[in-house]
Amino acid sequence: MRRRRQPQDDLHNKERWLISYADFITLLFAFFVVMYSVSSVNEGKYKVLSNTLTGVFNAPERSMQPIQIGDQPAQNDQTSVAQPVTSDGDEADGEGDNRGTESLRTMAMELATEFDQLIEQGVVSMESSEQWLELSLPNSLLFGSGDAEPHYDAFEVIEKIASVLNNRDNAVKVEGFTDNQPIRTDQFPSNWELSAARAAAVVRMLTMEGIEPDRLAAVGYGQFQPVARNDTDEGRRRNRRVVLLISRDANIRATMR
Repeated sequence: MRRRRQPQDDLHNKERWLISYADFITLLFAFFVVMYSVSSVNEGKYKVLSNTLTGVFNAPERSMQPIQIGDQPAQNDQTSVAQPVTSDGDEADGEGDNRGTESLRTMAMELATEFDQLIEQGVVSMESSEQWLELSLPNSLLFGSGDAEPHYDAFEVIEKIASVLNNRDNAVKVEGFTDNQPIRTDQFPSNWELSAARAAAVVRMLTMEGIEPDRLAAVGYGQFQPVARNDTDEGRRRNRRVVLLISRDANIRATMR
């Protein structure tokens, strides 16, 4: 006698467990991906925190001189030795300078961490001294050609800078530069206006990120402060830049003079 062939519907019903099994495997894979992403550590921010804590705990101790109360016995004028007089203002200025210089070093490390890849590629450059921290950004990183309206990628760049400048009182001067190619539009009659507008745009973006306006200043130099020759494409590219000068001091008007 011939065996009856099972209906096609019965074969499909026996394989339905594969669908549930595949869904379970997919959910399990997503779970482990989420757990891995949560457990990963941002190495750059960890280094910044480590350097900051090291600077705090290694700071030199400060001792206070006791204040004498009451009449003190008079010293013999012939045996007394004149001691050099140091005003409290000078001591305060010295401590303030040391704190300002240390603050610049900390910000330099943080900015180097934020822009490490761009610095390695030579796109962004940074220099520092005891008075200033200079961060140079190419115009192409922030603006389109002949324009002072920031493009989309500029907001992420300014956000990184603002995260370093926040909760500090250092004055910041933003300088705009162009190459020597003439420009004459209804909005920008010359490179003066273009460079100043770009510096002002960066200042405006920093205030949007929470930086106090009284710490900021915008200056436009046009094409008159080049860092390279303007007769080559590479030189003109280097001259088109926005520079942030972060001062050791807090008074922006004193910094400008």
